[in-house]
Amino acid sequence: MRTVCDRGRCTGCRVCVNVCKKDAIFIKDSLSAMNAVIDEVKCVNCKMCEKVCPNNNPVDKVQPQKWYQGWVCKTREQSSSGGAAAGLTQNFIQNGGYVAACLFKDGEFVFDITNDLDYARKFAGSKYVKSNPKNIYSKIQERLKQGDRVLFIGLPCQVAALNNYIKDKKNLYTVDLICHGSPSPIILEKYLAENYVDIRKIKDLNFRNKDGFGLRSGYKRISFDNGSDLYTFAFLTSLDYTENCYSCSYATIERVSDITLGDSWGSELSDEEQKKGISLILCQSEKGVNLINATDFELKSVDLEKAIEANHQLQYPSKMPEERKIFFANINRGFAKAIARCHPKMYYIRRLKWKFSKIKWGGARVIDTYDISYKE
Repeated sequence: MRTVCDRGRCTGCRVCVNVCKKDAIFIKDSLSAMNAVIDEVKCVNCKMCEKVCPNNNPVDKVQPQKWYQGWVCKTREQSSSGGAAAGLTQNFIQNGGYVAACLFKDGEFVFDITNDLDYARKFAGSKYVKSNPKNIYSKIQERLKQGDRVLFIGLPCQVAALNNYIKDKKNLYTVDLICHGSPSPIILEKYLAENYVDIRKIKDLNFRNKDGFGLRSGYKRISFDNGSDLYTFAFLTSLDYTENCYSCSYATIERVSDITLGDSWGSELSDEEQKKGISLILCQSEKGVNLINATDFELKSVDLEKAIEANHQLQYPSKMPEERKIFFANINRGFAKAIARCHPKMYYIRRLKWKFSKIKWGGARVIDTYDISYKE
């Protein structure tokens, strides 16, 4: 099997798929890793896939010039943090530009580009799954050729891929999101299916809101009990990311974008402001500084050293847990069973408490992997 970059290092950015004129590359998703595989029958050895791959051709990283914490009042309330990405999106479109970012559409987390404010609202929200950029790179290039300004919001590996793909970056603005790592979308689909949720039939899927982390569709939490759902548990414990995430070259204070956004964890601002959500904002270029100044931000000073300490992804990638091998050895038997094998004490204590609560309250209408008496 010939691959574009070394096996296990592929980020799933799909820039190689986008650049190939012969449709000779496909992404093989084995759940624990992704690989960009080359169909040697179709391949003409032009090497374009290798040239745009950020693993083969790393892009330059830049130290932040300025850093802040803050929020955008108009978008803060509807956002999981300080509304920074939503605020930048709104301002950029209102000033005649296009925004490319990730949204949930037809059961997938994919990228699209728009200058429609109503449509762009679908970009809002955290996505704790590996998204699919599909052909977003060529769509961005087409808009740039038309003379339009484009703002791209994505993960650092996706920004790096875009930087390799686009040669003339005069009207291109980039925002990267501080990333813990991301699991295969097949894992998310498996989890939902075990909980009687068909990802292709739901209109929305949220991973987090002001109240905390947890999968929700509409107003319904997707968990067998009142605790955090098992998918979120696996994500927050770094259990199920694809292999490349544990050696991520972008988990550093040097960044590949004009602006970096994340949560201002450990902020010294009041508890009330923290509950409302506070964004961490790093600017690596004059483009980034100008975008921030042009947006209606409420900016506060931030101690960069403390911000780095509170966001380990600005120092080093997530560490691979010892239980990860156990998880992937059992995932095909079921998501819940895989978690139970990795963290039996946590899992069975929660299940016992849940069973007792059902007895106490005479039965609970909750979604449960092993209780098939209630289905959506």
